[in-house]
Amino acid sequence: MAFDHRKYSAFPVIRKTDRRWPDQVIEKSPQWCAVDLRDGNQALVKPMSVAQKQRLFDLLVKLGFKHIEIGFPAASQPDFDFCRKLIEEDRIPEDVTVQVLTQARAELIERTYEALEGAKRAIVHVYNSTSTVQREQVFGMDRDGIRDIAVNGARLVKAGAERYPDTEWTFQYSPESFTGTELDFAVEVVDAVNDIWRPDQGQPVIINLPATVEMATPNVFADQIEWMCDNLRYREHISISVHTHNDRGCGVAAAELAVMAGADRVEGTLMGNGERTGNMDLVTMAMNLYSQGVDPEVDLSCMSEITDVVEACTEIATHPRHPYAGELVFTAFSGSHQDAIRKCLARRNDNDPWEVAYLPIDPSDLGRRYEEVVRINSQSGKGGVAYVLERDYDITLPRWLQIEFSKLVQREAEVNGGEIDSDTIHRLFNEHYLQVADRWRLQSYDLHRGDDGVQARVELGQGDTLQGHGLGAVEAVAAAIRQHYGVEIAVEAYDEFALSEGTSANAMACIRVLADGEHRSAAALAEDTTSATIQALLSAVSGLLARAAARQEGEVAEV
Repeated sequence: MAFDHRKYSAFPVIRKTDRRWPDQVIEKSPQWCAVDLRDGNQALVKPMSVAQKQRLFDLLVKLGFKHIEIGFPAASQPDFDFCRKLIEEDRIPEDVTVQVLTQARAELIERTYEALEGAKRAIVHVYNSTSTVQREQVFGMDRDGIRDIAVNGARLVKAGAERYPDTEWTFQYSPESFTGTELDFAVEVVDAVNDIWRPDQGQPVIINLPATVEMATPNVFADQIEWMCDNLRYREHISISVHTHNDRGCGVAAAELAVMAGADRVEGTLMGNGERTGNMDLVTMAMNLYSQGVDPEVDLSCMSEITDVVEACTEIATHPRHPYAGELVFTAFSGSHQDAIRKCLARRNDNDPWEVAYLPIDPSDLGRRYEEVVRINSQSGKGGVAYVLERDYDITLPRWLQIEFSKLVQREAEVNGGEIDSDTIHRLFNEHYLQVADRWRLQSYDLHRGDDGVQARVELGQGDTLQGHGLGAVEAVAAAIRQHYGVEIAVEAYDEFALSEGTSANAMACIRVLADGEHRSAAALAEDTTSATIQALLSAVSGLLARAAARQEGEVAEV
């Protein structure tokens, strides 16, 4: 078989009996570093232009990111030019530190410092690969040779910084492919680098531990991070950063557990753009913190702008189910979900903690509208249909009519095979419940209440006048219909509502009757509840009235 799992070996677990990270809770945001302009850019089919880079850089600044990796200036002229543009045009805010990447090679490090000349502060990020497979199969070197590359790179970075004393320099080292590196060797290399940089003597240092390729479950990565934090020299003087990838689909989870295990800083990209299956998604992780009541220290309230800019700069569409940012992530088609959302929102007060079924955060926090929460298709139920009518047309339906009308909407959706929009739902409601022939429209009514009940006089559209007596208005009108047309009416359900100010009508009534053995329902809008009620009753039985009138007139009627 071509599909043969036996060619793969399980990743070795970390033998660790003193795990502390599973008991930790993330209570504050890590330091973020956005690497969209370097790691994200190098993963694009068509790399960004300078204008696109500038637009994305400006967005990252607006959102509040303080560390922004802007490129690999020694590797390409566009990256070099963009770095110079930001510095020479004074486009880097005082509270933002730019970061650039370089391999641990003399000519590349020299070119990197040329690109950064004049910057107020910057992070020089140097790396070399340390993993077993890279060491043995790509470079053909032993541990000593790989360690010497890292140490030599550290010396070159330190010497380069000394030539530009006006800039505040932070040094960052990454043992690339850290997850595939033996832990004892990873510590050996990082300690050797720090012996050159001496963070204990005041040099700011970031040690970045990347899951260059995600190779195991997130708990294994957390074990690796905690082990490194426990065994590195100078730990109290350095910032531990992580850079996770999404090869197993767990980039965010691995970064979160790494923070629990002691990491101080997280690198990633907006929407997770990156090589192979992508980088850790800054939007998702930051919003995960936000949903737990933790300040992510970046402002993602303009989510539509974020997706627009990222799509324009990367030319990659946002998946409609992308966490927090996708078009459909706050949308409920399921009937039970819609009903639960509607009820929770109806009960909620503005100052209550957010607790709404199926909505982990308030969509309005991200600039989304509640109109996007409930949408109707053949899977939807009464709650969703009722919500749309309430939201868009101020029409509140009683439960019995919600159930009845939702079946009509579902049939329409099944016929069309797709989503039913708000206009269509309203049209269906009008056609099936509100519309009535002119002959059966209420022109006027007169009710006289006495000790024995109500005497009703009702005038219809073509001049017919009905009179009847009953204990209440509905019973009196039903009696008038029976006396005039011979139609027997029993009211099964009846509800009336006052409508909000600003609507064309002031009241709505809904009624369900058993008339001549047939179940019929209708609704009516009017200036007052009594007019609405009488009209709803007339509308509900209008088909039967037409048939009765035809018999009386000796005609054959079509119903």
